[in-house]
Amino acid sequence: MASRVLFNSQVLQSVKRTGIRFSSTASAAEQEAIRSHAAKSADTWKKISIFVCIPALAAASLNAYNLYEKHHEHQLHHPKEWVKYEYINVRARPFFWGNNSLFFNPSVNLSADEE
Repeated sequence: MASRVLFNSQVLQSVKRTGIRFSSTASAAEQEAIRSHAAKSADTWKKISIFVCIPALAAASLNAYNLYEKHHEHQLHHPKEWVKYEYINVRARPFFWGNNSLFFNPSVNLSADEE
């Protein structure tokens, strides 16, 4: 049903007419004014992108990297102490590759083999 409405020849003709109508009713002076305004706006946004956005992204990236380095350094000096709760690593039966899950990482996860 939607395809019938979308590809209806009357709808397509209407869309074509509105585009033709705009270009035929706008004078050459109006079209030139629109183009010059668009060129100025495009130039403004190009300068904003180059001189504001790129340095802001660089500063944010540097800040994120510095925060990561501080956090990593703190983790090295104060390693995580694992607490063995009774509800962590509860298994009805072990996986066929062992007690730990498939995505086990010894530096991040508590091993199910440790008692």
